[in-house]
Amino acid sequence: MNSGFQIHSIQDSSELLVNVLKSIANTDRLLILCHVSKAELNVSQIEKLTKISQPTLSQQLMVLRKNNVVQTRRDGKQIFYSIKDHKLVEVLKVMHRLYCA
Repeated sequence: MNSGFQIHSIQDSSELLVNVLKSIANTDRLLILCHVSKAELNVSQIEKLTKISQPTLSQQLMVLRKNNVVQTRRDGKQIFYSIKDHKLVEVLKVMHRLYCA
């Protein structure tokens, strides 16, 4: 059976793939990622859009940073979040097309 991909390439990227999958395997984190995939947002903006309480939001943003899927930019006292790798945006688009459209 030929599945169209090389197993060794998955082995080489397995840690990155696992971190991406862990990141989207939580309802709050998936919602956060969907919003920050569209625009760079600060914590207040994310809280307003997602309606996730601030303590939970901070915890989930920390997980996303730890998993290396979001990046931050500081502007004064505000921290802005965005998707670190554009490939994750493509994954989110495919998931939306397959499951939400």
